[in-house]
Amino acid sequence: MALRRVAPSTDLLLVVMGSPHQGELVTTLLRLVRAALDSGRSVQVWACGYATQLTQTALGEAKPTDLLDRYREHPTTASLISALLQAHPDQLYWYGCRTCGEHRGARHIDGVPVRSPHRFAAHVGAARRTIYMGTA
Repeated sequence: MALRRVAPSTDLLLVVMGSPHQGELVTTLLRLVRAALDSGRSVQVWACGYATQLTQTALGEAKPTDLLDRYREHPTTASLISALLQAHPDQLYWYGCRTCGEHRGARHIDGVPVRSPHRFAAHVGAARRTIYMGTA
């Protein structure tokens, strides 16, 4: 996947900030992404803070075994996001905040470039609509 040097013009920018696992934030985010893609919209996701951990390579493909259902594999967020990126290469763009990711030691899956927070305004400007998620 070729990296874009400028923010792509998209229908929707979803900005995910803070801790993604404090509630249903990840589920809501992925459902919004899927719904927008299914309706033919283009989407950018900007992950900031601990949300940069959603696409880290250390997560692998599957979550640890569920002792109540040992034979079923559950995909990690990195695996789910990777599949979405591969299925929608011209509609979905996922970015990690460089400062937040480096502070947390994140190494991202293929297709998730890191961007300086100084470039965030360009992403907002390139989107028709912006939704901030995970801030109080």
